[in-house]
Amino acid sequence: MTVATRADAPHFEVEGYEFHPLAVPSRGSTQLAVWSITAAPGATSTPHQHDREVIFFVATGRMTGSIGGESFTAGPGDAIIVPPDTDFTLGNHSAAEPASLTVSTTAGMQAIVDGNTFPPPWSL
Repeated sequence: MTVATRADAPHFEVEGYEFHPLAVPSRGSTQLAVWSITAAPGATSTPHQHDREVIFFVATGRMTGSIGGESFTAGPGDAIIVPPDTDFTLGNHSAAEPASLTVSTTAGMQAIVDGNTFPPPWSL
């Protein structure tokens, strides 16, 4: 059995988001990928897609955004389900409080930004 702690996870920062890979191939996972995210107050992602379904579980804070052109707001305990190959954005609703999320997808997921496909470093 492998235990991958958040304290030992590398971290990556992009657009006001901090990513901590928990269960990813480089940390022992073979089929699923899970990471935690902290979203700084006011952080907003660039519109992008993933080639696989991705689920964001909101632990703290409020997140807003759009999936396939439909706006949403999600709070603690809510799951944001993003289908594959669908444009979406995700932002921290608060101007003062950070938000925290847990993300789940399958190992090998690719991101698509401005027509460029690549594996996000926190998913490897």
